Amino acid sequence: MPIPLFNSIASWLLKKRYHQIELFLKYPAEVQEEVLMQLLSFARDTEFGKKHGFSGILSYQTFKNRVPIISYEELEPDIERSRRGEQNIFWPTHIKWFAKSSGTTNAKSKFIPVSTEALEDCHYKSGKDLLCLYLNNNENSQLFTGKSLRLGGSKELYKDNDTFFGDLSAILIDNMPFWAELSSTPSNRVSLMSEWESKLAAIIKESTQENVTSLAGVPSWMLVLLTNVIEKTGKDHLFQIWENLEVYFHGGVNFNPYHEQYKKLLPRKSFNYYEVYNASEGFFAIQDRNNSDELLLMLDYGIFYEFIPMDTYGTEEQKVLPLWEVEKDKNYAIIITTNAGLWRYKIGDTLRFTSIDPFRIKITGRTKHHINVFGEELIIENAEEALRSICLKTEAEIKDYTAGPIFMEGKEKGGHEWIIEFRKQPENIAYFTELLDNALKSLNSDYEAKRYNNSTLKMPKVHIARENLFYDWLKSKDKLGGQHKIPRLSNKRDYIDELLLVNK
Repeated sequence: MPIPLFNSIASWLLKKRYHQIELFLKYPAEVQEEVLMQLLSFARDTEFGKKHGFSGILSYQTFKNRVPIISYEELEPDIERSRRGEQNIFWPTHIKWFAKSSGTTNAKSKFIPVSTEALEDCHYKSGKDLLCLYLNNNENSQLFTGKSLRLGGSKELYKDNDTFFGDLSAILIDNMPFWAELSSTPSNRVSLMSEWESKLAAIIKESTQENVTSLAGVPSWMLVLLTNVIEKTGKDHLFQIWENLEVYFHGGVNFNPYHEQYKKLLPRKSFNYYEVYNASEGFFAIQDRNNSDELLLMLDYGIFYEFIPMDTYGTEEQKVLPLWEVEKDKNYAIIITTNAGLWRYKIGDTLRFTSIDPFRIKITGRTKHHINVFGEELIIENAEEALRSICLKTEAEIKDYTAGPIFMEGKEKGGHEWIIEFRKQPENIAYFTELLDNALKSLNSDYEAKRYNNSTLKMPKVHIARENLFYDWLKSKDKLGGQHKIPRLSNKRDYIDELLLVNK
């Protein structure tokens, strides 16, 4: 099929979907309740469904009272049974795929079930919707005249007891229709290569020969790839290689610390950035407007959402709210019920609603990835915004970072310790540290209160990391590329002590 004709047909089909999106924008509560009832009905004869009386649940309130909130550790025995080939435990259709995920660099891996329904009605549907929303906002787009440069996981799939596990991106690539590869680069063979550094060279070799119109991948690793493309080709910027490049679809980590570096690689004001929020457990939200930092929560992917206000999370006063009871500008932990058999599952992410008509969000961090040793409630959103603002003031560029607590010893006050690897260092690290402290005070009143007159917290301590510290650390753990992430904040010193030890 000629490319212009394919472009026209694809655009028409994707825009047609927008009318369905408008339905959940107009009736969010009704759509979410319908999703829940469909999930309960479909899974009522599973082992989990019978145990919790799904056949008798006719309302959200009954569901809330009968089904407990669950963590991965509590679900793990049933997942292990499913991985050994047992079926109909928590989902009625055959579960063949498991997305291996650790979230950060933790050694312990999670195996998230991926059903056929999750593949079709969530992950693949979201990919179409991303294009649909982008095209709806950019009617003159020439996206389909070229290929998408995708940067997925760097692990192959492994077979175990007639089930398969690996990176979610590998599962998605393995199950994609044949025509999907025709619109992507690199080839499936290269995309599924295990060894990151060999894969990087192979991607550059294949993709620089293509007409690339879009990029897709995690910002930190995509930046590594694109920087290498510039070095290998000797070009000044990416438009000299791919002149029709028009959009970067990104997710996985906060984009703010990397934005200025991308603008240097992509110096065209008309270039678009579109953020997504997805995980091994499902695809949740998509940026639905140009030049926005808010994501539209997608409500018809076979996922039912609940939320726990972070001010009650993990306490006896913990509250659990459905979507229609949330409020703007409050921090929530996310609970999901999915079409892969995750029932009231704590995913571990936190978000804040920026709008409730429609429901738009910003990702604020992880329930386990914050620093609250002294009541300062420092979350990733605070850290990322503070670093973004002071990099603009100091013209510094950050490659990676992590932070943890300095615990009180005797009369010694507590504090925060940071290791930051710079692509471009600030001229004065003491001034940078002072700006960081002041920025955190302006963004977080709890941090400000603990820093007042050094009452609880002393000035943060910032270490400059040697070049490639974080890359070498991940490499030593066999976690290069793909979805692997640096743990940004921690209530413990495990990460920071280990990194300080090898920062030589």
